[in-house]
Parts: sequence; C-alpha cells; structure tokens
Amino acid sequence: MGNEIVLSVSHLSKQYRKGVRAVNDISFSLNEGEIFGLLGPNGSGKTTTILMLLGLLESTQGSVNILGHDPLRTPLAVKRQVGYMPDTIGFYEYMTGYENLEYTARFLGLDATERKARIEDSIGKMRLTKRMNDKVKTYSHGMKRRLGLAELLVKQPRIAILDEPTQGLDPQSISEFLALIASLRDSDGMTFLLSSHQLDEVQSVCDRVGLFSEGELISFGSVDALAQEHFGNEVLIELQAEGNDKLQSLLRKIADVKRVELEADNHYLITATKDVRPAIAQQVFSAGCDLTSLEMKKHSLNEIYQLAFKEANDEQA
Repeated sequence: MGNEIVLSVSHLSKQYRKGVRAVNDISFSLNEGEIFGLLGPNGSGKTTTILMLLGLLESTQGSVNILGHDPLRTPLAVKRQVGYMPDTIGFYEYMTGYENLEYTARFLGLDATERKARIEDSIGKMRLTKRMNDKVKTYSHGMKRRLGLAELLVKQPRIAILDEPTQGLDPQSISEFLALIASLRDSDGMTFLLSSHQLDEVQSVCDRVGLFSEGELISFGSVDALAQEHFGNEVLIELQAEGNDKLQSLLRKIADVKRVELEADNHYLITATKDVRPAIAQQVFSAGCDLTSLEMKKHSLNEIYQLAFKEANDEQA
C-alpha cells in the first residue's frame, strides 16, 4: 500500500429535504493500492456517498478530491481514472462477453490492437477466457460480476468503486470474487472502494473500513484497530472439550476470565482480559476432560459494528 492519498473526502453532507440528511459531515481518505470498505446496513448513506464521489450527485456541503480533481468541476478527468461498478450490472444479454467489452472499449478511443490486448488480458485475469465467446445470457450471476470487473480492467483505472459487489452471490462465489479483488490490488496496484452491507464477508479483504450508520461515519480504521478501539484488550478464545458437565462453571473461576458461553455441545467461547489459554488447558485436564481445540478468535466486523453503533447512540442520548 502506497503513501499517496488518491481520494479524500472532507466534511461531506447531502440533505435531500429540510432537516433530513442522507449523509452527515463525513471525512475519510484512501491510500494508493488499498482496499477500503464503506460498510453499513442498506439505507445508511453508502450509495449516496458513492454518487457524490463520482460527481453524479451534488453535495450540500463539503468537498471531494480524487487524484487532484473535483468530480463535479472536472468530471471527465475523474472518469478517465476511476472505474465504477454499480450494484446492478447491465450487459447486452444477446452479445458475447467479448462483444460487450469490445463495445465498451470503443468508447475509450482505443485502436483495434490495443482493444484486443486489453480485453483478452482482462478476461484472462477474471478467468473468463473459455466463455468469452458465449452470450452473456448464459452467464451465471457470479460470472456477470466477474465480467463487470473485466470491464473495469479494460479501462485500466487507478481507482475502482464497487457498490455492493457481492450482492446475490453464493458463499463460494463471494470468496472467489473477493480473492480476485485482492489479486488486482497486489498485481496491478489498484485502489478499491467497496460498499457493502455484508460486513463479515468483506472483513478479510479490506485494509481499512469506514462504518456507516444513518448517514454518519461512526468509526474508521483497520479492523484490528477498530477492535482495539471498541473492545480494548478483551480477547476471545474458542475451546472445544468434552467429558465434564461442570466445565463451564470451572472455567469461570479462572483469573482474568470475564465470560464463558456454551455455543454448542462441547464448544465454548471464553472472553478474557488477556490470553489465558495455558490456564484453560490446565483446568480442562484437571477436570478430566478431552481437549479437542483451543484457539484465539478475533472480534468479527459485525460485532465491532454493533458495539460502535451502540456507543454512537449512547453519545447522542
């Protein structure tokens, strides 16, 4: 990840009608070559923010700077360097994948040789080479998402903005799609802004995230930093052990253990103020139990969001 700031937002707001703000005074920035997640439930202001970033919607106040340009004042300069994939992707169903990308590439003013090179390269990276001459109507939903990324690659943007990119995908397709995004960051140095309401799905791929709630950015940073900010030094430990019905109460007696929850048969989630795995293992063996697994667990992004949301509401109360 580079040090250059390629996108910055300062005190951005959007008010549609008197007294109601879809986006309220948000500020954040993106570094070159990072994947940034703009995360929150549907209706929290993510898409409105994206439309302002692209210059498709005028802000009520605040400013946006993308690679040195204001998207409202110099939209063409921004569009040349920024790719956008909306939540609903539209392709010509009776044209092939290649023909759709050829149609897009012609608008870029590329000659035939350059068009062919870019299209074949982008289709190859998206693992669509074997299907490039098939009509898009035969593509699965996941393949259409990958074709959408291929369309972005033909443009060769420095920044790609993806609105709900995993929407409608099955778990396996989500994993593959996010892996493709990470590979493009690593191989091409592209910067990504992902908007999503599926917090935990994109947790693994984002370098930093901004948590949205009711038009406000309630927390901002890396997932580890946000966990530290909202949960402090609290650690989670997963234990699988069997052989003693009293194990849960015995675990609660360990120093520095705050909570012990039985999540399923023989599966325990232990919350402590520090890593107490050696003490847990000793207690398990002393109780005559069989220890199957004992692992540290990170707070999920959804858990972080729920606590950040509660803290934000408590401050406003």
